[in-house]
Amino acid sequence: MTKVKMNLTNRKLRTPRAAALAGIAFAVLLIVSLVLIRISVPERLDDTGIWLEDHAGQISFAIGLIPFAGIAFLWFLGVIRDRLGDFEDRFFSTVFFGSGLLFIAMTFVSAAIADSLIRISAIEPNILIQTPTYSFNRVLMYQVTNVYALRMAGVFMMSLGTIWVRTNVMPRLLVFLTYGLALVLLLGLNFSLWLSLVFPGWVFVISVAILVFNFRKDNAQAIDDMTELISPAEKTLID
Repeated sequence: MTKVKMNLTNRKLRTPRAAALAGIAFAVLLIVSLVLIRISVPERLDDTGIWLEDHAGQISFAIGLIPFAGIAFLWFLGVIRDRLGDFEDRFFSTVFFGSGLLFIAMTFVSAAIADSLIRISAIEPNILIQTPTYSFNRVLMYQVTNVYALRMAGVFMMSLGTIWVRTNVMPRLLVFLTYGLALVLLLGLNFSLWLSLVFPGWVFVISVAILVFNFRKDNAQAIDDMTELISPAEKTLID
């Protein structure tokens, strides 16, 4: 019975650590993908579409990373909820969970649109550029990613920061950082599309912080378990 209980305890302690690693994986994959896309696709929406030929392979690789980043992000949502535990607030948790799912869903939609443009361009490059299809999908991709998805990321961060304020499960420094970066995503994307890197960068910082906290918690739990195994006579000798 004791052995089974210890196995269940070890399993529970390992789960947040693995999920936090998934948060780091999400951040790295999305940052690589966004950087490749930003240096390949012009910010101006009235471009000639030359990037579809010159950078097709690079963009295809970037798009291929996004589904794996999305899977890792779902694990990151799990570790956040695990971190909150019994302190989870239903109202704000619904907002942060819903905005997180909307963010990743719209990111998938935008990636699918970009991949469709590349595939159509490979078949009929001249016809695609000369029709309204290219301009429509180009603007749609921009709007979905930079207007809606990233603002949902800002809402995700804002709601999660509010939960942390109410529960004190994260240091105030990280809470203030979260609020500040959330405002950047909500209000500052009109200045530069490179600000889209703010969200995966924040996820990376939070995931590393959770790893550190869990490591300290594991060490403290191990010390407590060792203390319980020591007999009163041995404790007397140690003292």
